[in-house]
Amino acid sequence: MIDRSEALNIVKEFVKNEGLIHHMYCVEAAMRFYAEYFHEDTDKWGITGLLHDFDWEIHPTMETHPEAGAPLLRERGVDEVIVRAILSHGEHLHIPRVTLMEKSLFACDEITGLITAVALVRPSRSLYDLEASSVKKKFKDKAFAAGANRQEIESSAVELGIQLWDHCSNVITAMRRIAPELGLEGTIARPEGL
Repeated sequence: MIDRSEALNIVKEFVKNEGLIHHMYCVEAAMRFYAEYFHEDTDKWGITGLLHDFDWEIHPTMETHPEAGAPLLRERGVDEVIVRAILSHGEHLHIPRVTLMEKSLFACDEITGLITAVALVRPSRSLYDLEASSVKKKFKDKAFAAGANRQEIESSAVELGIQLWDHCSNVITAMRRIAPELGLEGTIARPEGL
């Protein structure tokens, strides 16, 4: 299996948009959280999250992403279990999500964007004081972060078997760990223990 530095090299080779890189970091952090939660391999899960959208800039349509990126990952020695998980997060490919890693990737993908959007409109512009209740309020406002697929966010939590707002809290906790890298510390000092 490739290590994180090799995965990061793949990301840097194919992704130039800083927002997309931050999204991939968010999903990586959430996947590491869930690997710990389920007592799984944190490196494998983290790398899966980090790489899941690596080909979006070169294959920016739902017809091509992530399927067209899979051969590039295989050429670079990415484990087939990771490739399959990445493929399974593409709903249009109809690949059944069977493993906890596959279900977690699908559940962590869309919600990280919504959490980021909510953090950015808060007075603090921080993840450190963000709670799931604030995300829930914005979730109900369909005009806010309209690109966030709320149906997918809900169904993916059901598929993972974790209540949606507990899942949201878990992902916020995971993202707090990397708030400085995301530029989402805002006006709040990093809490003790993070």
